[in-house]
Amino acid sequence: MWQIFHKLGSPKWFFGIASKLMPWLLWVGLSLLAAGIVWGLGFAPKDYLQGNSYRIIFIHVPAALLAQSVYMMMAVAGLVTLVWRMKLADVFVRAVAPVGAILTFLALFTGAVWGKPTWGTWWIWDARLTSMLILLFLYFGVMALGAAISDEKSSARAVAVLVLVGVVNIPIIKYSVEWWNTLHQPATFKLTEKPSMPAEMWVPLLLSVLGLYLIFGWLACLRMQTEILVREGRTRWVKELVQARGN
Repeated sequence: MWQIFHKLGSPKWFFGIASKLMPWLLWVGLSLLAAGIVWGLGFAPKDYLQGNSYRIIFIHVPAALLAQSVYMMMAVAGLVTLVWRMKLADVFVRAVAPVGAILTFLALFTGAVWGKPTWGTWWIWDARLTSMLILLFLYFGVMALGAAISDEKSSARAVAVLVLVGVVNIPIIKYSVEWWNTLHQPATFKLTEKPSMPAEMWVPLLLSVLGLYLIFGWLACLRMQTEILVREGRTRWVKELVQARGN
């Protein structure tokens, strides 16, 4: 088990494994996401209260779920960086922070579009919306802090600390609709309860969620590979890889 753990910390080993996984992650992810969105937008029944406006959940919910999941993954990577000082953990944080920021912005934007016909306003300082906005600022903070410190080791530690401090916002996002009086509806999916919507609605939503997670896996691998090539550019294996691809 420890041998596998140390292998995961090897940039060279990860680069090879990622190259094999990426085509599967991309094409399966695109297929699931396309199926979920087409089914949800074109064939799922209308909601009896919200009509067709609810269909934005097939984009909003996957983006919101993944935005929070990405930050949780970053927190785990930050802990690994501080405890075991694995370079690949810091590579992961730097690679996925911009992706998490885009997903958070997408969740906020689609939520605003959904909120206008549902609540009559684009924005309100609701607990769920405010905590998601804080998540966006946390992503920006991680990116800015990483760019501000030139020393690689000091930068990695500082970013890891910030990520771990900011992770307290994730349970606030999750439980905000239960802890406070909010306009935002409760969670669409709960592991402990049956879905509150018919299968014709939640199945395409689940496909969209799974598809977006797989596409994120592909994008994370791609961005990590790029970061690895930049950091390990002087190593022998990277020079040999570049030479082989050039031929």
